[in-house]
Amino acid sequence: MARKAGLSVRVRLTLSYAGFLVLAGVLLLATVWVFLLRYVPDRAMLIVPGSADTLTPGVFPVRSNLLRVFAPRAAEILAFLLAFGLLGGWVLAGRMLAPLTRITAAARTAGTGSLSHRIRLTGRRDEFRDLSDAFDAMLERIESHVAEQQRFAANAAHELRTPLAVSRALLDVARDDPGRDRDELVERLSAVNRRAIDLTEALLLLGRADRWNVVRDRVDLSLLAEDAVESLLPLAEQRGIRLDVTGGAAPTVGSTELLSRMVTNLVQNAIVHNRPADGAVTVRTGTHGDASVLRVANTGPRLPPGVVPTLTEPFQRGTERVRADQHVGAGLGLAIVQSVVRAHHGTLDLAAGPDGGLLVTVRLPGGAPASPRR
Repeated sequence: MARKAGLSVRVRLTLSYAGFLVLAGVLLLATVWVFLLRYVPDRAMLIVPGSADTLTPGVFPVRSNLLRVFAPRAAEILAFLLAFGLLGGWVLAGRMLAPLTRITAAARTAGTGSLSHRIRLTGRRDEFRDLSDAFDAMLERIESHVAEQQRFAANAAHELRTPLAVSRALLDVARDDPGRDRDELVERLSAVNRRAIDLTEALLLLGRADRWNVVRDRVDLSLLAEDAVESLLPLAEQRGIRLDVTGGAAPTVGSTELLSRMVTNLVQNAIVHNRPADGAVTVRTGTHGDASVLRVANTGPRLPPGVVPTLTEPFQRGTERVRADQHVGAGLGLAIVQSVVRAHHGTLDLAAGPDGGLLVTVRLPGGAPASPRR
């Protein structure tokens, strides 16, 4: 919304400096009048030599004469104070507002889309230095977030393009070969479509978790872990994976839906990326200090040291892994987990197991115990 142009901050500060300086001069002159000139008599007084109450003979000064001499000099002093206040105020205001000018220039540069510019204000720490440092930190976070979003959008477009391309190829083959088995075609198209739907739902959930606008309910991570293990037990049995869930209550406050998806993703990720047979997945819940802790570990293959820090990035699958149904994950499981943990003001730690596999530790702020099940 356009506003009318007014006096700049520098001009207003200059006028304020000059005004206060002139006011101080006026108060000083008023003090002279109140405590000195008002006691000077209006009539001339002859001082008799040798009187008891005088020391020096002569004529005592008259108030009118003093005022006639003092008034022009007072006006000159006030005029000097005004000029000095305007000039000094202009210089001082300029020096004081110089950091603000740099911050404004940086904000305008960022407004054009250039987020790499930094103010990097030097000097002693004051309000402008704090503002500059906070602005630089904000620009750094925004730049990192924008870069992450651009990379995420490019990866998402690539991942969504794959099932669509496969569907188109299958349809082209069916059109060119009318005698092809329709049941096989429908089954393959159904699998590709299911993959596209799962990927789209994961992207929507990831976007929702990144908004940090979650419902605050009382949740117990131990109950969610039991539900996740129970629902994923058929998948674990199919792969020959042993599930072990133990521990005590781990109360926290947050969205039941998002936290449930977080636990399910961790357990499913541990099952899918496990050894082909005789593997195990352990789920532990409990509290540590003021935090509720969830640990999920598996006995999967040994991970290279450089892979673990990248597993929470979208569409990162770590080592090459193929599921039994030949359905390769989209690489959003741990990315969703990280977003959910961040939205609940918690921490997520990943560590490669000494004998292989991955240990995932989630710490969330503790809360009141969830209501027991009936």
